[in-house]
Amino acid sequence: MRFPSRAWLVWGVGVFAYGLAVFQRSSLSVAAEYATARFGIGASVFSVFAVLQLVMYAVMQVPVGVLVDRIGSRRMIALGALVMAGGQVYMALTTSAGGAIVARMLVGTGDAMTFVSVLRLIPSWFPAKRVPILTQVTGLLGQLGQVAATIPLVFVLHTYGWTSAYVGAAAIGLLVGVGVLAGVRDSPIGAQASPPITWREAIGQLRLSFAEPGTRLGLWSHFTSQFSQMVFALIWGFPFLTLGLGYSATLAGSLLSLMVLAGLVVAPITGTLTAAYPRRRSNLVLAVLVATVVIWTVVLLWPGPAPLPVVVVLMLVLSANGPASAVGFDFARSFNPSPRLGVASGIVNVGGFTASLTTILVIGIVLDALAPSGAYTLNEFKLGFCFQYLPWAFGFLAVIRSRRLTRAGMAEQGDVVDPLPQAIARHWHDRRP
Repeated sequence: MRFPSRAWLVWGVGVFAYGLAVFQRSSLSVAAEYATARFGIGASVFSVFAVLQLVMYAVMQVPVGVLVDRIGSRRMIALGALVMAGGQVYMALTTSAGGAIVARMLVGTGDAMTFVSVLRLIPSWFPAKRVPILTQVTGLLGQLGQVAATIPLVFVLHTYGWTSAYVGAAAIGLLVGVGVLAGVRDSPIGAQASPPITWREAIGQLRLSFAEPGTRLGLWSHFTSQFSQMVFALIWGFPFLTLGLGYSATLAGSLLSLMVLAGLVVAPITGTLTAAYPRRRSNLVLAVLVATVVIWTVVLLWPGPAPLPVVVVLMLVLSANGPASAVGFDFARSFNPSPRLGVASGIVNVGGFTASLTTILVIGIVLDALAPSGAYTLNEFKLGFCFQYLPWAFGFLAVIRSRRLTRAGMAEQGDVVDPLPQAIARHWHDRRP
């Protein structure tokens, strides 16, 4: 199946817009020391900045899913860029904690409009066999925005100050919004577009999508596999590396960048495996979950600071969290028709961000309870990160249950999924000459 060459331009602009959204989302993670000094706050209040940002992101997912099905990706992505720019301008100018909270909530609202809208473009412009890989690559390339939020943003903050850094971030947002309006189209010219649905129909699509076990499997896959990387990248990773492990800001920024760059290898592999073995996608999610739990357990139980090579392994494993969570969107695509793809993706995207905001808030509360003075040590960080075991356990059980329900529904339609050992044996038997 051929597709227009402009598809790559549309997709590329969309990915760039998503990268900017990740940059805006992560722009507070490396500014903890600047923010606490500017606003006179502690860890729990600082964590509220990120939590309310993620609350807005999570709350907006289903409405955004409905809207993107109604008015299209182009307008939603551009609107998101402009809303984030407004939030960053406010962040640059305010000197109160309340104002900073409002600013981050605006950033979270604009951020919420971006990823689901970009994903909605892919099946409109590309054949189905390319969708899983492009979904993975979209998520991966977008995360490069986090790299820009580490070393370059730290440099601007240190050299030019708070106001210049966040005004500059807002200016980039305005330019991207204009670029999206100029370069993105919702579907190829001449393609038959689905007519806009009514609000009543949209609510019906929402109910049908959530009732679909495959959508819930995507939701819990995203919930389970995304939050540990998100928590680390968005707010608590940089302080853990610098205040807890005693690393320099440059080394900490380099490790966070490594986490993103390693995904350049992991994401295409995950997308290829997802496309090649669609019935085994949940195994990828569970494998990443187990690896994440194991490496975190090693880091948290290590007497004193874990050695740098162990921390590097942690970064590499966390780099797989994003690609694993993107498998959830492939479940949404597989088990929902095109008219409700946006709302299904929105439901899935709620999962990881709900787990993330809960974990971020609890870690902040634990740190403030253990060290009210703000002099956090490695032991306080370790105790805070132990909370992750609760959402990991809940998510694991939810994935197993929703997978069983999904496979039961498939079996009713005559599509039976063999146990994994039988499937492996059959695969190797079929390869024999």
